[in-house]
Amino acid sequence: MPPLRTIISPCVKVCQMDTRVAQCAGCRRTLAEIAGWGGMSDAERRAVMDDLPRRAA
Repeated sequence: MPPLRTIISPCVKVCQMDTRVAQCAGCRRTLAEIAGWGGMSDAERRAVMDDLPRRAA
């Protein structure tokens, strides 16, 4: 069984890709980040989460 992660998904159930910036319009993650979220370590998830405000600006 994989370890539990403390950083939860930033998904807001608005799953629509913004092709201009190749990110989800809801959570601002890339397709690779969305697909790989389950296998990411907490450090990797934290790095994504820390970058989301910049992407939303």
